[in-house]
Amino acid sequence: MKLDILYEDNHLIAVEKPAGIITQRDSTGRLSLIDMVKEYIREKYGKPGEVFLGAVHRLDRTVSGPVLFARTSKAAGRLFDEFKYRRVLKLYAALVHNPAGAGAGERSTGPPDWKTLSHHLERKRDTTKIAPRAGAKTKEASLQYSVIGHDDRYALLLIRLLTGRKHQIRAQLAGIGCPIFGDIRYGSREHDDPDAIGLHSCHLRFIHPTLKTPIAINSRLPERIASRLSPVISIDEIAGNTNWEELF
Repeated sequence: MKLDILYEDNHLIAVEKPAGIITQRDSTGRLSLIDMVKEYIREKYGKPGEVFLGAVHRLDRTVSGPVLFARTSKAAGRLFDEFKYRRVLKLYAALVHNPAGAGAGERSTGPPDWKTLSHHLERKRDTTKIAPRAGAKTKEASLQYSVIGHDDRYALLLIRLLTGRKHQIRAQLAGIGCPIFGDIRYGSREHDDPDAIGLHSCHLRFIHPTLKTPIAINSRLPERIASRLSPVISIDEIAGNTNWEELF
C-alpha cells in the first residue's frame, strides 16, 4: 500500500490511515500503519536496523484520517503531553442515521451551531456503554458537534473531541439515537464495508514540539462519506476561521 504523507519533517510525520488498517501492532499479527511508516523511513533515508517511531495517538481500525507519529524521543514526549492535556484540536466528521435526532433543522448555511454531549462511559466486553450515573468503573466523556449537512436519511456532523475515551464518539452518538453509518456494533443497520464506518478524522491542530509553531493537518472526506452527503460549509473553512479558544 502506498502511503499518503500529509506532513513530514525531522521530528514528525503525519500519515493518512485508511479504514481497515490498525494503527499499531496487536495480537493478530496484522500489518499495522506504524510498520508501514517505519519501512517508508527506512527506505527513504537509508536507515539500517530498527527505526524509532512513536505513536502519540491512534484511530480505531474502522476509522480513517491522519495519524501523527514522532520521529524523535523528544518530540514523542512533548506530543504525548499535548494529547494527554487536551491541547490538540481534533475534529471528526461523522455520517449518522436519524438526522432529526442529531438536531438537523431547516437552517443549512451560516456559522455552525454547536451542541455539547456529556456522559459517563464504561467498557463492557470491548464495547463502550453509557452509564446512568458516575461510578467506580466509569469515565467522564464530552464532545461538541454541529450539523454541517443533512438529508432525509442522514446527517453529517462535525465533532470536536474534548476527551479521548475509547469508542467515545461511537457510543455517545448512538446514545442520542444517531448511530454512525456502518457501525453495526453501536446500532447501525446499514453497511457496505465491514472494515469501515462513517467516521473520519478530518483535522488536527497542535504546537510543533521543537519549532513551537502551530501545525494544522487537514484530511479530505473519504468517498464512503462524501458520496452520501457533503458538507454545506467547508470543513477546512470552519477549522481555519473559528476562534476555538473564544468559542468554547
